[in-house]
Amino acid sequence: MKKLFATFTVIAMLAFGGVAVAQEAPAAPAEAPAQEQVDQNAVEAPAEEAAPAEEATGMVALHKTLKTKFIEGGAGFMALTLVTLVFGLALCIERIMYLSLSKTNTKVLLAKIEEALNTKGIDAALDVCRETRGPVASIFYQGLSRYNEGIDVVEKTVASYGGVQLGLLEKNLSWISLFIAIAPSLGFLGTIIGMIEAFDKIQQVGDISATVVAGGIKVALLTTLLGLIIAVILQLFYNYILSLIEGLVNEMEDSSISLLDIVVAYDKAQKK
Repeated sequence: MKKLFATFTVIAMLAFGGVAVAQEAPAAPAEAPAQEQVDQNAVEAPAEEAAPAEEATGMVALHKTLKTKFIEGGAGFMALTLVTLVFGLALCIERIMYLSLSKTNTKVLLAKIEEALNTKGIDAALDVCRETRGPVASIFYQGLSRYNEGIDVVEKTVASYGGVQLGLLEKNLSWISLFIAIAPSLGFLGTIIGMIEAFDKIQQVGDISATVVAGGIKVALLTTLLGLIIAVILQLFYNYILSLIEGLVNEMEDSSISLLDIVVAYDKAQKK
């Protein structure tokens, strides 16, 4: 920003200087304003071309600043805190991919099952469930496979296997919550160590000096900042995963009720 401001300042000085010279000249030829406009355009053109270079320089400066702060915060604790971010993000991405692939168009699936039951029977409905991906199809398969044991058994099987699928959906969430708790804890641990180092230096010097204390306090603040940032990032992913699971659970419960209605209707038709 300082370089950009300086560039605009130079351009403004040149522009106003050219205007002042033109006003002081007693009798300038007709070509002078045109020449002055050409000079101004020549000055403004490099400024426009320098904008992308200024942005690139800013990115490099930001990278250097982050690298410097990382080293100042203590490479050991900062790297250890970043490890929690890497593992936490890996688990979050795995859960998001798994849950995204677990989504099923339950209306289409129920329509296929109902059609298969009415035309070809239980075996055809089981084939439909077997060829469909997702926890909803797995629950339907387990329930329909026990149709011969009675409607009550089908209902209990659907409820029991729904709990099994819920456990699979919530897999690794405890580890994500662990990393959310560990990241700020490591930051606070770095804070304590930084403060201890600051007091050790004060004890060695024998006098309270801003220069002596600043180093330890900087380590404390940087490690805490990184830990809190990582915790916030992982918490956002965690809540998003919970929302996906909640949607899938509601879908499983609603579609299970619809499946039982279809099975009851099919059973009544078979008994007639």
